[in-house]
Parts: sequence; C-alpha cells; structure tokens
Amino acid sequence: MATVLIVLGCLLAPLSLLGVWAANQVSDTSRYVANVEPLVHDPAVQNALTDKITAEITTHLNVTAYANQAAAQLTSHGLPRVGTLLQTFGPSISSAVTGFIHGQVHKIVTSPQFAHVWVQANTAVHQQLVKALSGQGGSSVSVSNGQVVLSLGPFINLVKQDLVKRGFTLVSKVPAINPTLSLFSAKYLVKAQSGYRLINDLKIVLPIVAVLLMAIGVYVARGHRRALIGAGLGLAASMLVLGAGLLVFRSIYLSSVPNNVLPANAAATLFDTLVRFIREGLRTILVAGLVIAAGAFLTGPSVSAVRTRNAFASGLGWVRQSGEHAGVRTGPVGTWTYAHRKGLRISAVALAALLFVFWGRPTAVVVVVIAVLLLVVLGLIELIGSRPPAQPAAAAHP
Repeated sequence: MATVLIVLGCLLAPLSLLGVWAANQVSDTSRYVANVEPLVHDPAVQNALTDKITAEITTHLNVTAYANQAAAQLTSHGLPRVGTLLQTFGPSISSAVTGFIHGQVHKIVTSPQFAHVWVQANTAVHQQLVKALSGQGGSSVSVSNGQVVLSLGPFINLVKQDLVKRGFTLVSKVPAINPTLSLFSAKYLVKAQSGYRLINDLKIVLPIVAVLLMAIGVYVARGHRRALIGAGLGLAASMLVLGAGLLVFRSIYLSSVPNNVLPANAAATLFDTLVRFIREGLRTILVAGLVIAAGAFLTGPSVSAVRTRNAFASGLGWVRQSGEHAGVRTGPVGTWTYAHRKGLRISAVALAALLFVFWGRPTAVVVVVIAVLLLVVLGLIELIGSRPPAQPAAAAHP
C-alpha cells in the first residue's frame, strides 16, 4: 500500500507541475506577457517578423504593376523608349524597393516602439486566447480555413506609419490588411478547451493530492526512512521523465511547423520560451526530491550514513575544543540548547520546508541555498548544544 501511494504521488507530480504552469502562464495574462516579452528581442524572432511583414506589404504594394502603369503612361505621351526602359527594369526596381522595405522593417522591428506594441498586442491576444480556450470566443483569435489564427494587423499598421514618416509614401497606398498567423488546427480547439478547463480546475487539487499521497505512503510504510528515500528519488525520477517528454514534444513540434510559416530557429526559440517555466519548475522539484532523499539517507543507520555523521561530529568536536582552548564558552545558551536540541532540529527542518513551500517562485538554486542554510543551522545546534551541562560534584562523605 505504501509503495502504491508513493508511486501514484510521483505520477501525479508532473501533471501537477503542468497544471500550475497552465494556471500561471496560459490563463494568467500578466505572467504570459512577462514570459513572451523577451521574444521580440531575439534575433531569430525579429528576422521572422521582418520577413513576414515585408512579404505582406510588398505583396499588396506590387511595385512592378506601378512601374508598368508608369511605362504605359510614358509610352502614351510619346516617350516609348523611356517607357520600354522603365518596363524592362520594373522587376529590378521592385527588388530594390523590397530590399529597402525589408531593411526599414527590420529597423522598426528592433526598435523600442515595436517592443511596446508587441507587449500590447500579446496582452490583447492572450486575453482573447483565454476566452477562446474557455469557450467565450474572441475577436483576435478566430477560426479560418480550419485553423485557429492570430491577427497581425497592429504590427502592419505600425510599420506603415513608420515608413510614411521616413518618406516612403508609396506604402500609404497599401490597403488596410490584417494577415493572420496559424496557431493550431481548429479540430483541436474543443480538446484544448476541455483540457484547459480540467487543468485549470485541478491546478490546486493536483499538487495537494500528490503531496498527500506521498506523505501517507511514507507514514504507513514499515520503514519510514526507506519510504522517504524512495519518495524523494521517485519524485526526482518523475521530473526526469517530464524533461524527456518535453524534449520529445519539442522535436515533434519543430518537425510539424513548415519553414515557410515559421523558421526553425524562431520556432525553437518560441517553444523554449513558452516552456521555460516548466523546465525551471521540474529542475526545482528534481533537486528538492534529491535533497529529501539525501537527508533521509544520511539520518539512517547505514554504514555510510553513520560514518558521515561521525565525521561531521568529529569536525564539530574539533571546532568546539579549539574554541574552549581559546576561552570561548557557550554558557547558559549551550545548556538551554542541549536541553531543547530535539525541538530545535524539528523547528529548523519545519522552517526550511515552510520557506520552500511559501517561496513565490522557487528555483533549483533556491532549494540548494535553503538546504545549505538548514545544514548550517543544524550544525550550529550540534556545535552549541552537543555537550550536556556539567554536573556538580557529589559531596564527600565523612
């Protein structure tokens, strides 16, 4: 029974992490925007946006058609040679204009103004996406040709306004366009809505159930320490499985995105950014599981654990003796610490656990720091209160 409960808790741990990530990133607009904001500063994403926006503008601008019209007008006004010359160089002019637009668009995409619009657009888009996932609908996220698409109109308008300010007024002839970026197939929308609602409802329940299952499993086990070691290692192993699953899913995602829709390097950056908090979370839990297993092992009766504790005690004894030779005495503090050493140890461990639980966004580094601080506190307790108070000498009988 203990083994079954611990295994179930370890199996629920990755689902709990995904549930918390979904709650914090998928349904929380502010955290989502804080997560994707660095994307606009990534060169791969900047190049992809530059190519996409340039293609949309040049497609609607059609410089070659304008050149042909001008050539026809010159020919009709008695300048056939000039008209023919202009028509001959029409494609070269179009290519030069495309290169100019591409360069200007890249400057705009890398500007602070574009980054500001990026944050605004992602805020609005994420709010609409949450509505779509929750079944409330939305204007920015819609279904077109069997795909759930995202509008890029705000970025096109910004580029047009900036190009006009730079003197390229021809772009003002481009009509109001609102190109879209495909997110995923519409046939998965119902499944996504169901999964979103389920995970969002269980975002608090799953972590609590996972922890309770492992705690009950350790409690009912015949060997509590061995069960705790197994729970810690099982928790770490489940995070390794989740990490491997992310790598597999990343490969599947990158192979499913056509290069003409999103370049491979931009798609990789997008995926890594969206799941970075999952990776941070699994690293944190993995380290926490290893710390728990190591703590349970080192307090056990095995030969290695006993030797480790003896070496630790010998080191503290040497420090204490050196201090006493130097005239340092713990006095009443040492007496009180010795009398309450067991309660102080439990309090230190409980405080470290509470600090981890109520830390806003603990990382693997935070776990290691908390564990090191706990070891330091426990070492001080042993150093100060490891010796019983001196007993008064018995009175001599006549």
